[in-house]
Amino acid sequence: MSIIIPIILAGGSGSRLWPLSREHYPKQLLSLIGKYSLLQETVKRSQKIPLTQDPIIICNKEHQFLISEQMQAIDIKNPRLILESVGRNTAPAIAMAAYVAQSLHPHETPLLLVLPADHMIQDLDIFTERVSSSVALAEQGYLSTFGITPSYAETGYGYIKSGKMLTNNIYEIAEFVEKPPLDKAETYLKDGSYYWNSGIFLFSSNTYLEELKKYRPDIAKACAEEVHQLTLIKNCYHLNASFKTCPSESIDYAVMEKTDKALITPLPIRWSDVGSWSALFDILPKDPEGNIIQGDVTSIDVKNCYIRAENRLVAIAGLKDHIVVETQDAVMVAHKDYAQKVKDLFNNLKSNARNEVIEHRIVNRPWGTYEVLIEAPQYRVKHVIIKPGQSLTNQIHQHRSEHWVVLKGTATVNVNNIKKILQNYESTFIPMNQEHQLSNQSSEMLEIIEIQTGTYVGEDDIQHPG
Repeated sequence: MSIIIPIILAGGSGSRLWPLSREHYPKQLLSLIGKYSLLQETVKRSQKIPLTQDPIIICNKEHQFLISEQMQAIDIKNPRLILESVGRNTAPAIAMAAYVAQSLHPHETPLLLVLPADHMIQDLDIFTERVSSSVALAEQGYLSTFGITPSYAETGYGYIKSGKMLTNNIYEIAEFVEKPPLDKAETYLKDGSYYWNSGIFLFSSNTYLEELKKYRPDIAKACAEEVHQLTLIKNCYHLNASFKTCPSESIDYAVMEKTDKALITPLPIRWSDVGSWSALFDILPKDPEGNIIQGDVTSIDVKNCYIRAENRLVAIAGLKDHIVVETQDAVMVAHKDYAQKVKDLFNNLKSNARNEVIEHRIVNRPWGTYEVLIEAPQYRVKHVIIKPGQSLTNQIHQHRSEHWVVLKGTATVNVNNIKKILQNYESTFIPMNQEHQLSNQSSEMLEIIEIQTGTYVGEDDIQHPG
C-alpha cells in the first residue's frame, strides 16, 4: 500500500470572518470551534488515515512561523511548508506539492490527500473509511474527489453530479456544476445524485502531474521550471519571484473537469467550509433562545444571534438574527442575511488602507508578540513579549529614540556593542541612530514596555547594519 502525504491548502485570507480573521492571522489559524485551530484540526484528521506521513502545507510566507508553531503544538515533528509570496490558485500549488513529495520519497510514488485547511468535519470514522476505500483506485491512476451529501439547497457551493458506480460508494463523474440559483439547488437536493464540491482530493503525484501536463501544459511547464529554483531553508520551500508569472487556475478547471480519470466518493458527513459568520453560526450549539454567546456579554430579548466579545463587555438588547463580533480594535455588526457582505466591508477597509484588515492589535512575530497601547504622531507605547532564547534583529532607527522598561524577566541589551543586563523594573534609553539589539537569553518570558519618541514612529523606520 502506498504512503499518503496530506497536502494542506492554507493560503486563504478568510475575509468573510473579519474582524477575527485578518490577513496576517487568517481563519485557518483561529480556534473557532474547539481547542485547536482549523488548520490543526485538519492535520490531526489526516493523521487518522493509515500510512499517512507528516503534511506538506502550502501557505503565505507571512504565516510561516505561526504555522510552524501550531504544528509543533500538536506534535507534528517534520512538516514541510511551501511558502507563497503570491497565490496562484490550487492547480499550481498542488503541482508544487507533488514535486516536493516526490523529492522526499524518490523511491516511491506517494499518494496526495489534498485538504483545504479551513474545513470542519464531523463523523470522522466515515471520513477515514471513505478516504481509505479510495486508495486502491488512486494507486491505479484515478483522481478521486470527495463530494459532501447535501443536507439542504445551498447556493454558495459548486456541485458534482455522480454517474455510473465504479465500485462500492465510488462513482464516475457525470458533471461539474457551478454555484446554482436556489431553484436549481432544490432540484439537485431532490435528485440525490448531486454532491457539494468539497475541494478534497486523493491521487498519486505522478497521475496528477501527467494530467496537468496533458490539459494545462503552461501550468505544468511553469511548475517544472520552478522546482529547480526552490530555496529550502529549515523544512521551508521558498517559491521564487518568477513563480508569479505562472497562470492562476483551480484544480477543477485545470484538470478535474477535463480528465477521463476523475471519480467521486460521496461523504455523508456533517461538514462546513466555515466560510462566513452565518456558516459558523449554523454548526455551533445554541442556547434555548437560539443564540451563540461567547465572552463577556449581557443581553436582553436577544434571539438567534451570534455574539462574540473578545476583550470587553458587550451589552445588547432587542436584537434578532444578527452577528456581533468585538475585538480589541474593531466591532462588526451585521444581519445574518448579510453575512456574505462582510467580505465587502473587508475590501472597503482594505481600499482605504486600514490596518484593521491586516493584523490584530497583538501582532505575532517569530520572536514573540507586541501590542501598541498608545499611538500618536510623535510617540508610541508598546507592550513587547519576547520568548525564551529569542532576539529582535540588530537595528538602527533614523527618526525615533526608544526607552525600554523591563516588567518581567531578564533583558540582554546591546547598544553599539556594549552589553548590559536589565532586571525587573530597570530601564535603558536608546538614542536615535544607535545600533541596538534586545534579547531574551533566559528560560522565562521577557516583558517590556517600549516608549518610542521622534518625528516618525512607523514600523518601517528600521535599518539593519551590515
